[in-house]
Amino acid sequence: METTEVTGWEIAVLEGGPAHGLRMKVSARPRTVQVTCPCQVEGASVEGMRAEAVYVYRRDHTVTEEPLRYGFDIASP
Repeated sequence: METTEVTGWEIAVLEGGPAHGLRMKVSARPRTVQVTCPCQVEGASVEGMRAEAVYVYRRDHTVTEEPLRYGFDIASP
């Protein structure tokens, strides 16, 4: 099992938006995290095509210890 001291991974939690409460491990404290959700596509010419909804979460820089927090950015993308 991975540990924060050995691998550099930290626990982060998403706040707000469609992924509210989701917990994950992040490395190097990225400024943003992108979450995608699949969408259904319809029509005769969409075979093999897919669509995804994209949601962006931005890191709360006031939080310096685990769990890190990422807030939903309603204006993105």
